Formats: sequence, structure tokens, C-alpha cells
Amino acid sequence: MKIGYYPGCSLLGSSREFDESVRAVAQAIGLELVEVPDWNCCGASSAHVLDHKLSLALPARILAQAEAAGLTEVLAPCAACYNRLASARAELVADPAAAAEIAAIIEMPVTGRVKVVNVLEVLDRFKDVIREKTVAPLGRKLACYYGCLLVRPPKVVAFDRAEDPQSMDRMVTAAGAEAVPWNFKTECCGAAFSVTRTDLVARMSGRIVADAVRHGAEAIVVACPMCQSNLDMRRPEINAGLGADYQIPVLFITQALGLALGLAPAALGLQRHMVPALALQPSATV
Repeated sequence: MKIGYYPGCSLLGSSREFDESVRAVAQAIGLELVEVPDWNCCGASSAHVLDHKLSLALPARILAQAEAAGLTEVLAPCAACYNRLASARAELVADPAAAAEIAAIIEMPVTGRVKVVNVLEVLDRFKDVIREKTVAPLGRKLACYYGCLLVRPPKVVAFDRAEDPQSMDRMVTAAGAEAVPWNFKTECCGAAFSVTRTDLVARMSGRIVADAVRHGAEAIVVACPMCQSNLDMRRPEINAGLGADYQIPVLFITQALGLALGLAPAALGLQRHMVPALALQPSATV
């Protein structure tokens, strides 16, 4: 099976391990990723705040490039990229006049034919394959954290349940882990305030980390580079704010699945985390 692939800026920079693990897992389950030719930044997370036309033109060009390459679906692993691409596509499909204006700006047709999908949607199609190919069941308690952008706004993304999504829970269960019930699976981590208001991010992300630990999770699993960065890189600020020393690791869903599939930790980028994640290997003890 082939699918278009839009890595976006963060997966080639601050979240290289997400790109590495997506590609490794895709190969393991028989999914061929076809990178969108000459892709550009989607505008997350500032274009839609600064200029509405720019916020439409940037994603529209990506989708137009995908369509020109003969792709019908594009996988955007980054939740922010996924949300911007899906939201722009929905707006342009609903507003032919805006679509015509954007098409003139990017000098490419804007049809809305290319569907945008996130990493959980795609992996859910392979859950039986993942279950069959699992050679090292995780055997751990995991808190599946979806964040804001994968499931909202519901009418645009039309994916999973907005308040109690279950797709990631199904994935980790298929890989031999236990998805723990907890209270913060769709709460905001603070997102891009990580740059301007670290104090707010520490407080918001701290509530997420603390609740996951309170419910017995041994790791938090995410599908968003910003969520992973806030929960992992901002751990010193989180721990300082909580007066605690939480060392629970934060893994991308593809890293967790890759471990279960028997892939090498280095191929999944597990060595890149701020909070050590190598101890989550199925063969290790905690």
C-alpha cells in the first residue's frame, strides 16, 4: 500500500525521532510512504494568526503538489500540520470563491480531492498486522495522550471521539500494552506557548504528567511533536512547578509500536529524548 507523506518542518528538525519511527514502522508493516514533491511549510502555528489567505495558500499548495503527483491521500504525522491541512481543505471545499482566489495565488488548481489523514488513522488500518507482527509485547501501562489538534474541531477532522478518543488505545493494546484510563487524554499541553510562556506550559503540561502517573502509567504516548516536546523537554520546569521528580518518559506512538515490532531503539530515535526512554524496551526492567 502506498500513501503520500508530508513530514513537515518539525519532523525534519526538533522531532527527528518521530520521522525516523514513522518511516521504520511503515516499512515494517508494508506501508510505502511517498513524500510530497517540493513540499513547503504548512504555516502552523502562526500563519493563521497573521494572515488568513496565507494560512490557506500554504496548505493548499502542499495538497496541490500531492494531487499533481497522483496522490489521493496524504499522511501528516504532525498533529499541527494535520490540523492545518485538514482545516484549510475543508474551508476551500466549502467556499469555491476562496478556492479560486487561492488557486490564483499559488498558480495551481485547488480541488480538495486529496484527503488528509493523521498517523493514528493510518495505523488503525494496520492494527491486525501490528498484532500479528508483534514479537516483543510491550507489557506496560501506557497513558495515550491525544492532545487538542488530532480530534478538534470534530466536524473538520471527523476522526475518533473528540472527548474520549480510542484509536491510540487500540494501537497500544494491539502491541501488548495496557491503555490506562485517565482524565487528561485530550487536554491542552500549552502548545506553542512553550516559547513565550514557559510558565503556563509547565503548569498545563504538569497536570497531564501528574494525572498519568496518578493512574499508574509507566509512559505517556503521543502523536504530536509539540505535545512530546512540552511534556518531555519542559520536564525540569514541570517538576519544579509540581515540587516532584517525575521521570515518566514520553514516546511517540510509532516508537512504542516499533519496540513491539522488534525494531532497534536507535532506528526509532529513542536516544533523542530528554527524559530517558530506553528503559521502556520490553526486555528491560523498570
